[in-house]
Amino acid sequence: MPKLGNYITGEWITGDGEGQALYNAVTGETIAHASTKGLDFKAILAYARYAGNPALRKMTFPERGRMLRALALYLKERVEPLYRISYLTGATRADSWIDLEGGIGNLFSYASLRRKFPNESFCLDGDGMSLGKANTFMGQHILVPKEGVAIHINAFNFPVWGMLEKIAVNLLAGIPAVVKPASVTSYLTEAVVREIVASGILPPGALQLICGSAGDLLDHVTDQDVVTFTGSASTGQQLKAHPAILRENTPFNMEADSLNCLILGEDVDPSMPEWDIFIKELRKEMTVKAGQKCTAVRRIFVPAAKMEDAWKALAKALTQTTIGNPENEKVRMGALAGNVQREEVRGQVKRLLASSQILYGSLDNVSVIDADSVKGAFLSPLLLLNEKPFTSEEPHTIEAFGPVSTIMPYNGANEAIELSKKGKGSLCSTIVTADPRQAREYVLGAATHHGRILILNNECAKESTGHGSPLPLLVHGGPGRAGGGEEMGGLRGVKHYMQRVAVQGSPSMITSLTHSWQPHARQHTEDKHPFRKYFEELQIGDTVITHKRTVTEADITNFANLSWDHFYAHTDHTSLEGTLFEKPVAHGYFVLSAAAGLFVDAGKGPVMLNYGLEECRFLKPVYAGTTIGVRLTCKEKIEQEKREETDLPRGIVKWYVDVYDQTGDSVAIATILTMVQKKSS
Repeated sequence: MPKLGNYITGEWITGDGEGQALYNAVTGETIAHASTKGLDFKAILAYARYAGNPALRKMTFPERGRMLRALALYLKERVEPLYRISYLTGATRADSWIDLEGGIGNLFSYASLRRKFPNESFCLDGDGMSLGKANTFMGQHILVPKEGVAIHINAFNFPVWGMLEKIAVNLLAGIPAVVKPASVTSYLTEAVVREIVASGILPPGALQLICGSAGDLLDHVTDQDVVTFTGSASTGQQLKAHPAILRENTPFNMEADSLNCLILGEDVDPSMPEWDIFIKELRKEMTVKAGQKCTAVRRIFVPAAKMEDAWKALAKALTQTTIGNPENEKVRMGALAGNVQREEVRGQVKRLLASSQILYGSLDNVSVIDADSVKGAFLSPLLLLNEKPFTSEEPHTIEAFGPVSTIMPYNGANEAIELSKKGKGSLCSTIVTADPRQAREYVLGAATHHGRILILNNECAKESTGHGSPLPLLVHGGPGRAGGGEEMGGLRGVKHYMQRVAVQGSPSMITSLTHSWQPHARQHTEDKHPFRKYFEELQIGDTVITHKRTVTEADITNFANLSWDHFYAHTDHTSLEGTLFEKPVAHGYFVLSAAAGLFVDAGKGPVMLNYGLEECRFLKPVYAGTTIGVRLTCKEKIEQEKREETDLPRGIVKWYVDVYDQTGDSVAIATILTMVQKKSS
């Protein structure tokens, strides 16, 4: 039998000995062996730190993002052969799509986030803060990539998505990864890593793979590393308490299996579209990936008066699920990942039956298509009934990691909320309701115990990604039993792999460090107007100090007529008593427009267009007779990629607009953006 390779220290190496046998989940046949015996785990981590880490840290966020996009495109073109390997895990085509294309989709999502970051290897975290009355001392938080490695210990149920959703985040952050997939399905992870290595897109040391035991890997972690774990809560807790992790204070992010729940709202009855949505969602959650999802619905809460109608409708829907060889087009649910997993599920179901009964399915018998129900790891969907959810602990503490859910009654919103919390922390929960009041009451009451809550009804059902689908831009994780961690979450996820540091100094020094102009930092003025400069010529701090103009009553009246904004504070002298204003005040947007009239250079030049307004504050009333001037300063420069070859080369420039009056006080501040042409292509 072939032996899986470990991609470490820049080459493919097989472990010593025969290793662990890996099986075809559909036929039970041995297909490969996995071994890490003889590997030097200390050297593996060292290689990531001295080769992969410096290479990634030197890259800017846009460069890392383009690297992820290139990798996603490369894998997308080569995904079809991976489906054939995925069938061996027991996954259907639809199951495999989630794992393969979903994982690649995460790469695309995080690649697109490059536009949210500066053209730097680090980023700012929040706004700067003045720390002195004279404005010569300030503070600014920044985030820099850690100098370690991300160690990902993954679960068997998503051997590709589990890897790609994690490395997308750490690679964008600028640190390398060592991936340790669950052995039982590691042959699929290995196949994907072989494609990644062949692409040559990632720098050496950016990604390493170990197939088999983790050995003494965690003995060698440092404070600069990050460990993530996906799997059972008990295993995760053991790893989290590893002496080296505790000694080094190594960040540890855990995403554990949880007893997620779905609630049928009190308002929903069989005549409503939400009833069908409820049944469809449950059937999907019980059968996709044969129920082997950390987000699958394990607990179903239904108003007591509707229990019989609900379980009968669900049982009828489950009868339509064809089970068998996932390569057969008629099959809708494949096998569990292996016979060991099937026996574990059976054992957990027997424990659940101490306080529940089976409404649908069989522990021992299942009808399959184009397969052997004994040799393959097949299991019937199992719907259990527990009639006393407040006095039975089993449904809230025991998880059968397969196509198994327990339906339970509740009376009133408070009971639904309390029952949802009895799982002691979950990754996700769903309430199916058309009543906004019920949705609000449930979300605010249950939010402390769930990482994500879906409000599902007829308005969003067609577009909804469903109860069990973690999304790249939303956090994936949950409190308590679910691990207390967070994955993905868009920009939030990237920050888990970076070190936050508070930097203090003068505004000019912070500006020099961050390449983002800070108020009260030095400004550079010269005869050439900044709008006459190409993108490459502009320097942070380039400033134009404009001529001044006096605002008149005619200006205020004319702007009101032009804009149709006749708000009393601008136009009605008789309605100002008891207000903040002494007399009619100029419109804030007039002040901003007048400022533009002062700072804009009218001739054709490198500035192509006004790109937008990020922030604006009106600080002091501007009355007729007030004289205003403007200080316009180049605040930040953002590289912009060409979307088409014919596009003009350009970038986005952020300008700090400070409008002040004759006393020197600022009356308005804003950040505007312009698109500025580059000289070079």
